[in-house]
Amino acid sequence: MKVTFLGTGTSQGVPVIGCPCAVCQSLDFRDKRFRTSIHIEHSKKSIVIDTGPDFRQQMLREQINRLDAVIFTHAHRDHTAGLDDVRAYNFMQQQNMPVYGTKATLDQLKMEYAYAFSKESYPGIPRLDLHEIDDQTFQIDGLSFIPLPVKHLNMPVLGFRLGRFSYITDANFIFDETLEKLQGTEVLVLNALQRERHISHFNLQEAITMVEKIKPKRTYFTHISHKLGLHAKVDKELSPGMMLAYDGLQLEL
Repeated sequence: MKVTFLGTGTSQGVPVIGCPCAVCQSLDFRDKRFRTSIHIEHSKKSIVIDTGPDFRQQMLREQINRLDAVIFTHAHRDHTAGLDDVRAYNFMQQQNMPVYGTKATLDQLKMEYAYAFSKESYPGIPRLDLHEIDDQTFQIDGLSFIPLPVKHLNMPVLGFRLGRFSYITDANFIFDETLEKLQGTEVLVLNALQRERHISHFNLQEAITMVEKIKPKRTYFTHISHKLGLHAKVDKELSPGMMLAYDGLQLEL
């Protein structure tokens, strides 16, 4: 299985023209972050978790010419705003796009993309087949996904475990039941927004504390805002086995 980080940033982490901060002015490509998302390739199947506002640019950059399914962690726009662009895959593959999410997430998508679900179909709109998921394991083309329920302030969010790989973003609390599901994880991806405490995200120290509890062999921090600082500087501060992810990073699992 190959995992590609399509994006590792947040709406606060996207470089802004004219911004004087060190991250926005950095020439290090690792400091240029699209909104958080990953691509999973397994047995010639292609799956994306979350389609943020940068979805089209991310897929073009990575030259991903096929997409078999989309999975959503939750319904916030920085994770769903690019869904319309699956229409290109509808056209190329001549089939509807399977979309997986909780009932709350799918209901939100039906509102935001009402034109895609209208009884009067318009040529060229995204064609979506919705699949409701909860906290039970589900499969996509033989690949098992174990949902990992977490909290994003008061909002339920799902992370996902695939074998020895676990992916959690937009969290500031992990349930004991989810920690049990994370036992034995070898590669963990976890959000670490910034150094200061935040109302709905782990900050860097909170994320590190959680990693020390889960004890994976390797951890990649994601959902990074520019407030965390320069990639090269932060990476040097982290303990062995912990590192910042960056856009375009690929893991072979």
